[in-house]
Amino acid sequence: MNPAFEIDTPMTRQELRASLSLAAIYMLRMFGMFLVLPVFAVLARDLPDATPLMVGFALSAYGLTQAIFQIPFGLWSDRYGRKPVITLGLLLFVIGSAVAALSDSIYGIIAGRSLQGAGAVAAVVMALAADLTREEHRTKAMALIGISIGISFAVSMVAGPVLSHWMGLKGLFWLITVLALLSIVVLHAVVPNPAVTRFHRDAQVRAGSFARVFSNPELLRLDFGIFCLHLILTASFVVVPLILKDRLQLATEDHWHIYLPVFVLAIASMVPFVILAEKKRKMKPVFLAFIGLVALADLGFLLLGGSFWGVFTLLYVFFTGFNLLEATLPSMVSKIAPPDLKGTAMGVYSTAQFLGAFVGGVGAGWIDGNYGITPVFVFCGVVALLWFLVAAFMKPPRHVSSLLVNVEGIDAGQAVTLGQKLLLISGVAEAVVVAEEGVAYLKIDKDQLDREALGVAFDSIKV
Repeated sequence: MNPAFEIDTPMTRQELRASLSLAAIYMLRMFGMFLVLPVFAVLARDLPDATPLMVGFALSAYGLTQAIFQIPFGLWSDRYGRKPVITLGLLLFVIGSAVAALSDSIYGIIAGRSLQGAGAVAAVVMALAADLTREEHRTKAMALIGISIGISFAVSMVAGPVLSHWMGLKGLFWLITVLALLSIVVLHAVVPNPAVTRFHRDAQVRAGSFARVFSNPELLRLDFGIFCLHLILTASFVVVPLILKDRLQLATEDHWHIYLPVFVLAIASMVPFVILAEKKRKMKPVFLAFIGLVALADLGFLLLGGSFWGVFTLLYVFFTGFNLLEATLPSMVSKIAPPDLKGTAMGVYSTAQFLGAFVGGVGAGWIDGNYGITPVFVFCGVVALLWFLVAAFMKPPRHVSSLLVNVEGIDAGQAVTLGQKLLLISGVAEAVVVAEEGVAYLKIDKDQLDREALGVAFDSIKV
């Protein structure tokens, strides 16, 4: 049996080192990006020229530049190398953070946040992870990076209010600058150098494949979903810190008293539903229910937004819904995208995510400035309900996983033959074998997969 297709083999020490160090870079960068989220609306409103619109713009400006540059950065890394492009992106993030720290007006912070987002290295980090791991371990490496994002978000929501009390807004941006510099050190001192840099369809955008992605209505529904989710998140945090500070009279440094228990409870509450969605194959009903939960939480601020326990409960409901949706959306993209177009599908998905953050910040700032805080939650609730209607017509996603197998040395004829054989095996939903890359891209149902037949199929190909 060909060991190349084995699903449960352990990572090598170098693969683990690469995955953990790249996850650390991602965590340091995203922690810096998220750190100001829970406090910025309060701390920035006293800056010269600050208006609700400008505060919302400053909070979300990174989303626009990240959406613009993330796909080009990925393409540039194929030409100029992964580490040089990641270094450039991190340096832009460092410069942007320093610009924001040195600024005494809201316009300077807008410029700094825009530069932060321009260092859009997320796709390049994923491509480097693909260079440094074998095909069968690619999903594990991506999962570690995904976990690092979730941890950085949760920790920043608790740490932001505490640190802002000690060092103020300028100090937060200086801390973010230091963390970004540290990520450059990790990149060059800890992350291994890849022996070979090549294109990976599962992790990178194929410039000629956008039409296939945009013609897939199920993928477009998910793109719209992540757009809405991050619109709602950013819009909410243009005004939630103001509610805690002004309505509830809770000092900014004490906001973590709400965020910490809310996050702990929300994460604990979502776990049974993740199991229900994945293991019991109830993805669509769980997904729709949690979109409804987010809508309910936002609209609940119309009635309960003036009391401590009302706000606490609504934030708990919101983050329970947000955390589950944030975790399941990329999983659904992976299940639905053709096996050889996962990288392109995720590139479009990420662009939609950052555009949503930008629209949410600017939209909430404009609404707050013209109509007040409460209509912002109406805006968020309406967006969530619109998302619910769009998602209600989606097909239930198949319960499949991605599997990549190295078949280096295979020729075009063998690739066609192998692809035909793979599609006849129980549990193989899709199979694309790319001879020039030496990779077989599969979608499999692990519960139904005939592993013995899979082994025989790969053994029949001389590689």
